[in-house]
Amino acid sequence: QVQLIESGGGVVQSGGSLRLSCAASGRSFRTYAMAWFRQAPGKEREFVATINWSSALMYYADSVKGRFTISRDNAKNTVYLQMNSLKPEDTAVYYCAAGVRGPLRTASNYDNWGQGTQVTVSS
Repeated sequence: QVQLIESGGGVVQSGGSLRLSCAASGRSFRTYAMAWFRQAPGKEREFVATINWSSALMYYADSVKGRFTISRDNAKNTVYLQMNSLKPEDTAVYYCAAGVRGPLRTASNYDNWGQGTQVTVSS
C-alpha cells in the first residue's frame, strides 16, 4: 500500500497555469505507475495522464494533450501535473492514483488513491 496526498489546487483564470503535486509514502514509490484522474460535478471520473516507473512512458487524454505534462521524481516520492492553458472545462477535483499494473488509462487498474484537490478555472 502507498498513501497519496495531493496539493496545488486552487482557483485560476482561463489561460492560466497550475502545478499539482502528489506526495507518496509507504511502500517503494518507484514500483508504481502513477496517474492523474479528475471528476467534475455530475460527471464520472475520467483519465487525465499516466506515467510509468521510469518516466519512459507517458500517456494523456486527448482533451489535455499539449497542455498538461505529467512527471515524477522518484527521489522525492512525488508525481506532478503541470497544467497550462487551463480552460473552464478543466474544473474538477483532481485525484492522484498509484498502481502496479503499468501506465494504464482505466481507473480500476489503480489500487491507491489520494483524497483529491480542487481545481477551478474561471472564465
